[in-house]
Amino acid sequence: MTTLWDDLVGHDSVIAQMRKAAEHEDTVAQAWLITGPAGSGRSLIARAFAAELLGAGGDSDAIDRQVVSQTHPDLTVLTTERVLIAIDEVRDVVEASYRSPVNAPWRVVIIEDADRMAERTSNVLLKALEEPPPRTVWLLCAPSEADVIPTIRSRVRAIRLGVPPVPDIARMLVERDGADPAVAEQSARHAQSHIGMARRLATSPEARERRERSLRRVLAVGSVSGAVNAAADIVALATEDAKAYTEARDSAERTEFLQRLGIASGEAVPPALRAQVRALEENHKRRATRSLRDGVDRVLTDLESMFRDIVVIELDGQVPLTNEELRSEMVDWLARHDSEHAIRIIDAIATARHRIDRNVTPLLSLEALFVVASGIVEN
Repeated sequence: MTTLWDDLVGHDSVIAQMRKAAEHEDTVAQAWLITGPAGSGRSLIARAFAAELLGAGGDSDAIDRQVVSQTHPDLTVLTTERVLIAIDEVRDVVEASYRSPVNAPWRVVIIEDADRMAERTSNVLLKALEEPPPRTVWLLCAPSEADVIPTIRSRVRAIRLGVPPVPDIARMLVERDGADPAVAEQSARHAQSHIGMARRLATSPEARERRERSLRRVLAVGSVSGAVNAAADIVALATEDAKAYTEARDSAERTEFLQRLGIASGEAVPPALRAQVRALEENHKRRATRSLRDGVDRVLTDLESMFRDIVVIELDGQVPLTNEELRSEMVDWLARHDSEHAIRIIDAIATARHRIDRNVTPLLSLEALFVVASGIVEN
């Protein structure tokens, strides 16, 4: 029998620790902070632990399905498609946390991206963590402990996730997604052990092709006009990739949502339910905006890996390359530039990421980055 724990890779000691904690109902910590780099499996760990807490000897398959679909009556999940979690959203989950569990021993509240809370919003959550209801467990997810305010850090049990090894992720892609072993290894390596991205690359030839086009496009930049054109091309590719990802996900989500409302496919939405459907559509619009930002950020991550590879090649470093398939193109780039210029570009990537976080448009941020990459001006 498979469980949500089986979707996790490279975290055996953490899984054993959390499963053991769930067994001891009288002493389980009521607030947890699960941290780790993007793609390490923070949300998957939180959902698997939630299912364990909610299970209590029940039908584990049914509970897993309810946790994944967020339909379990004793589970509350707060996730956002916005840049920041709204204070009213946190107030709502705090209010829900004080309700007694209906079917399970615990009421479980998961807050994904807890780092997306402003300090004022975090203080609303803090009050609930200081005096949690007796049958409620909070599970917060963030990239690092430093991403939440110190007073919250002092009230949680910390779980730190590392980056799963490439071979482990590749094996998972072969066994669970039926990926070709060579494609699985390449996808895990290109994703830099980001589980979700590795699965996306392994199952989508189009996503793999868009990634390669983006990297080759930047290697070819040699002028200011080329930098401007490359920025437009990369934003177009990121938009295309984000659209392909969100459309499939939104369609499946809308179909499932309508089914839960008892509305058959093709049937008109009753007036009384239209507000709920509109709210779902608004969430999808916000997701599309965030998906584009995430897509551009993913391109920046891929570029970092490529220029890091370039530095490794020139210094004859004895470590595997993330982008081994582009070795000849990177060697050609080094014939025109040097590793110092590659390091300047890596710095410029960090600057571009900071500008996008400050709401500078991705296009302008990438234009400035690629002008630096062209070698015409320095950052």
